[in-house]
Amino acid sequence: MINKFRFGNPIIQTDAVVNDVSLSKNFLSLGVVKSDWPFAFEYKMAKDDMIFGLGENVRGINKRGFHYASWCSDKPGGNESDPSLYGAHNFIVIFGEKITGLYFDTPAKIEFDIGWTDYDTLTVKCDVDGIFLYEITSSESDKSAALKDIVRQFREMIGQSYIPPFWAFGFQQSRWGYKTEKEVREVVKTHKEKNLPLDSVCLDIDYMEEFMDFTVDKAKFSDFKALNEELSEQGIHLIPIIDAGVKQKEGYETYEEGKKGGFFCKKADGSNFVAAVWPGKCVFTDFFREDARKWFGSKYKALTDAGVEGFWNDMNEPALFYTEEGLKEVFEKFETFKGKELDINTFFDFMPLSGSTCNRMKDYQSFYHEVTDLNGKKVNVRHDRLHNMYGAMMTKAAREGLNEIKKGKRTLLYSRASCIGSHRYGGIWMGDNVAWWNNIEMELKMLPSLNMCGFLYTGADIGGFGDSSSRDLVLRWLALGIFTPLMRNHAAWNTRNQECYAFGETDDFKSVLSLRYALLPYIYSEFIKASLKNEMMFRPLSFDYPEDKIARDIEDELMLGNEVLIAPVYKQNTKGRFVYLPEDMIQVTWKDCKATQSPIEKGGHYIDIPEDTVVFFIKKGKSIPFCKKIAQTSKDIDYSSLTKLGDSDATYELYSDDGFTTDISLKNIRKY
Repeated sequence: MINKFRFGNPIIQTDAVVNDVSLSKNFLSLGVVKSDWPFAFEYKMAKDDMIFGLGENVRGINKRGFHYASWCSDKPGGNESDPSLYGAHNFIVIFGEKITGLYFDTPAKIEFDIGWTDYDTLTVKCDVDGIFLYEITSSESDKSAALKDIVRQFREMIGQSYIPPFWAFGFQQSRWGYKTEKEVREVVKTHKEKNLPLDSVCLDIDYMEEFMDFTVDKAKFSDFKALNEELSEQGIHLIPIIDAGVKQKEGYETYEEGKKGGFFCKKADGSNFVAAVWPGKCVFTDFFREDARKWFGSKYKALTDAGVEGFWNDMNEPALFYTEEGLKEVFEKFETFKGKELDINTFFDFMPLSGSTCNRMKDYQSFYHEVTDLNGKKVNVRHDRLHNMYGAMMTKAAREGLNEIKKGKRTLLYSRASCIGSHRYGGIWMGDNVAWWNNIEMELKMLPSLNMCGFLYTGADIGGFGDSSSRDLVLRWLALGIFTPLMRNHAAWNTRNQECYAFGETDDFKSVLSLRYALLPYIYSEFIKASLKNEMMFRPLSFDYPEDKIARDIEDELMLGNEVLIAPVYKQNTKGRFVYLPEDMIQVTWKDCKATQSPIEKGGHYIDIPEDTVVFFIKKGKSIPFCKKIAQTSKDIDYSSLTKLGDSDATYELYSDDGFTTDISLKNIRKY
């Protein structure tokens, strides 16, 4: 059951909810609203209450004991001290004596204090305008069923998750630094020579002319269409990046069109808001306007006409390096330090100045969007009051444009910034992570939280984007990445190469990557079913075994679908790990491109898992489909020759389709 409440005066109905409900005449069944405006909600937690949700955020799956903010932040190298990352996902589930879901629907910054100030108190605050609050309860008496039912109701309310083409489930190789078509060819050639599976190569900003959206630098990529055709014959897709900032340059087509159409965000005086990003000074499309979205979305045709079928949208929080006003303030402050001896106080005032121009709240408060309010009237609203929707609206613009350009055909799209609602238009990657071991664990814990909020096509940059990675870190990360829908190795320009062939002997990498392709029928089936049925593909053990006190506290193991338990290694120099199994299972050990199976009893076990090995578990009485070796998604899977892992007598609900049209339905499921 869903009850909807309104507090304060919301400016707009956000893009999150598609199956809305009428305002309730009931009272909240859990917690109290201390203030309508500024909004303040409070709930007294019992000692054993657990709090799930918040999508892409730090800390554990159970969010209790920390404070969080929903504020889409350009936050490279995020760690557990950061209250927010790139997404704003305001859905939580309280798991206690009562099991209740709460969705706080606002495009503005909202803060969650989940036992940080007072361990027994959950407070949620938002001091901008107003908010819609949805309370979701379940009539299911079984705790596991109730948890899943609340998520299903929420997901049904916010709409079906985005489904990419089948080829998007293949392995993607990326690097900020593939600067020429020669380098791209070399990446593809080396993967082929080393027998390493590959489906896509991602292009970062290097391919653009002066970092301008929808352009290609012909000095580096002489014939982009011919390159796409050449790679397509080899089963390889190019996935170029698109940034939110449009370079302010006279004669640049996209800038001139946007200026003529008045599609860019404005300051209070009516002039275009200007801030610097990669190309220098940029303007920013007002994606809240339907005509501006339609225009920007149509620009993707410049690249789809060259054969591109997938994109990743970046810098769309939006990230701002500086504004002229911000620079002026910093330079004036620098002047005050001239000729002075800097002591313990003044030196630490001086140090952060050079980075203080980035992503300033002052700048976010200096430009406006044209929106239609709840009364149907067009009004100008300051950006910070709508900030969390900006990246989502860019994703919406791209999706609407690509749907028009490629009618009836699926295209790949994933974004950095997001909020609930954008899960219908594209996937997300988990932002600019770092080559740290704890970032594997961070990804593991974000997967179910993101699934709760509708984001199924997701994954983190394997090997880590920032800092230089090591051979063992990349291998261990791949061992998790083979299960995530988005499987991409990505690194920054100033790090060591971390392609799977960059560390010498490649047989170990070949083996791990080949498991991904052997599992594709299963991963694709579970993804599609989770999308169509509004379910979670990844779940914490507490969702499936809520009465098991040990399972409830485990956060480094996940259930995948209804059959598989994964428990990846995420610590350096370890040859295995402790695994707790809440029921009897079958252990699958993958090594040298071969699978072996053995029964394993319920309980705790230390499992040997060398770096060249992947281990996962299948529930007793369940089976999963397993296919013969393929090197690319373009190589047709012979569904008639699939084998099974697990219980060979158990049936499995197998989904298969053509992989590229929008004809996606549960009718494509068959018993296997």
